[in-house]
Amino acid sequence: MLQVFDLEKTYGSPTRSTPVLRGISFSLEAGAFCAVLGPSGSGKSTLMNIVGLLDQPSAGAVRLDGAIVDYAAAEETARVRNGDLGFVFQAFNLLPRLSAWENVALPLLYARTARPDRKPLALAMLEQVGLADRAEHRPAELSGGEQQRVAVARALIRRPKLVLADEPTGSLDSVTAAEVMALLRDLHRRLGVTILMVTHDRDLAGRCDRRIEMLDGRIVHDSAFA
Repeated sequence: MLQVFDLEKTYGSPTRSTPVLRGISFSLEAGAFCAVLGPSGSGKSTLMNIVGLLDQPSAGAVRLDGAIVDYAAAEETARVRNGDLGFVFQAFNLLPRLSAWENVALPLLYARTARPDRKPLALAMLEQVGLADRAEHRPAELSGGEQQRVAVARALIRRPKLVLADEPTGSLDSVTAAEVMALLRDLHRRLGVTILMVTHDRDLAGRCDRRIEMLDGRIVHDSAFA
């Protein structure tokens, strides 16, 4: 599903450069639920942005579903990003003027799914995350946990090959965070979705099938080889 080879990322100029990733390599099988764990500044969000085709590496390569990513091919990376990847962010990133179902349906709009099909698909996905009765509510009318459930539904609406969750519980209290994590685990089991989740929370990381720990731009522990 995902292979990362000797990934490096450096910011700045050749004379004043700041290395953020230093030779990151790992692979992730289809259907895995893996946490990337580390403190702020460890490089985990930079890694997520590169895997999510939101940024490009300074060196190394990424293979998604058997194909090496060509970061210079803007149209192709946009197609892969919009079709094969789903994103869940800490800040939810919902559009405030749209209802829950309209937010979930946005990827279908970009994919040019026929208008009559969008709402039924979005409602079915909201049912999957337990929010069928909140479909017409706007984000301001939803709790933080409900907003993140909407964001999860949006990430899954096109049945992506890989879901990237960047601190998905970082804006939530501990009880709500546990509920969202339980939802992700449940969807992982029921739908067989592959999830790569960045977190600084060791307790949440411990609930994943695999844990990759980063420090100073390097992998210092991988539970797959423990």
